[in-house]
Amino acid sequence: MQDGPLKEQEFLPAIAAYLLSAARQNGGKAPSERDLAEHFSVSRGQVREALAILEAIQVIERRAKSGIYVNEDQSGIEAMSFFARAGLPLENRQIYEAVELRKIHEVKAAELAAERAEEENFDRIRDVLARSETRIANGQGLDALDQEFHLEIVRATQNSVFLGICTTFYELGGARLQVYFKDPERNRKSHDEHRQIFDALVQRDATLASALMVSHLRGAMSYWSEILEPGQKRRD
Repeated sequence: MQDGPLKEQEFLPAIAAYLLSAARQNGGKAPSERDLAEHFSVSRGQVREALAILEAIQVIERRAKSGIYVNEDQSGIEAMSFFARAGLPLENRQIYEAVELRKIHEVKAAELAAERAEEENFDRIRDVLARSETRIANGQGLDALDQEFHLEIVRATQNSVFLGICTTFYELGGARLQVYFKDPERNRKSHDEHRQIFDALVQRDATLASALMVSHLRGAMSYWSEILEPGQKRRD
């Protein structure tokens, strides 16, 4: 039985983690609603609501007259995003492929942003760059601001679906950005490249902006290749 009641925002990640752990020890089959309610000291109604969400994002499936099973394939973008937000582990391969897709999307985003960005987008990027300078001067990493910079470029495409997709990709590898930006030299280099990309956007030079983004993300892809796929041939 779970020690102490869980807060509402903690319940879904907790039940997901418990389901995954229990299912691995039971041929993929998860505990029943009743067992889950007893374990977490909650009502079956609360368990049922949580399971409905997990079923919707394909983490679990219900089989008639058989029970609840955890899906072996957890490669769906909704499930991967949920695991990342919940702090549950993802496979290295999943993270690498998400970073690879992010690269493809962000190169196109830079091109579109150069054509579509509005002055408020430029103002927000200027603010991010100014705060980045301050953090570098204070010896702090740019992990959160790096994400903010790149997502503002995607926002400048004026395509909300595009923004939602790229936000999800960042959720998958967000925790590892803190490790990536521990290196002071990497912070400075990344910031300088951000400024170059921004200048190209302001000049409305779509070709230059996308080329600079390719170069900028190539370094990140090389880093992730070494960390997530040791011994594998780089594909950047």
